[in-house]
Amino acid sequence: MPYKKLRIEVKNRVGFILMGAGHRFNKLTITMLKELKRAVAELSRHPDVVCIVITGYPGESFAVGADIYQMVEFGPADGFSFAELGQSLFTAMEECPKPIIGALNGITMGGGCDLSLACDLRIASDALVIAHPGAKLGIITGFCGTQKLPRLVGKNFAREIFMTSEPYGAADALRMGLVDRVYPADEFWERVVAFAERTATASPAALAMAKKAINASEDCDLKTGCALEAASFAYLFATSPERERMTGFLEGTANVFGS
Repeated sequence: MPYKKLRIEVKNRVGFILMGAGHRFNKLTITMLKELKRAVAELSRHPDVVCIVITGYPGESFAVGADIYQMVEFGPADGFSFAELGQSLFTAMEECPKPIIGALNGITMGGGCDLSLACDLRIASDALVIAHPGAKLGIITGFCGTQKLPRLVGKNFAREIFMTSEPYGAADALRMGLVDRVYPADEFWERVVAFAERTATASPAALAMAKKAINASEDCDLKTGCALEAASFAYLFATSPERERMTGFLEGTANVFGS
């Protein structure tokens, strides 16, 4: 079934999910959320994809949040169902064994901010404008933002973001830990693609084990987390592609530390 709200491209072991296919504002409508969930599942299974990028490039926004025209008609049951749909997408992203990079090319508001939080890494253009303006609209997020944002940036910054509804630029987002890297707008996409392609040269199994262990660290105690890490470490010695990578390093045929 073709996608209506997004486009998928696969190149050099990277799967790209392009929201809005260049539209100015990408709204997280019910259709968009369902298609994103389907796209993540499709690329999770794709044999040629090691790393995934989600972006609104080349439009002006990453995602501007939920569609207010849809939400204004919601009753409590509708609101709960919509929240469940968004949360199910973000759960699928976190359970995906492949690293997911959020390429924040511009406006990233409300649910769009939450979508970025479900990504493993966030790379921003210096044109970024990010905010959680729900309080000024009489709502809060239903997409886990109140739980994930404090875990990422701490409670103080999370309170400021939610309670002031103020927009922040790329420099403030980097300072707070909302994003991991910032690139100039005129070279943003080139740098994102290069970063994703470098990531995609790593072992898919090792990336999957690292993602699973890191995500588990939020929900388990140190002893349990270390046991999970040890089991993941041991598992990788049972896979021949990983052994071939180590052998290649020892023989000088694999450039582990180069770009």
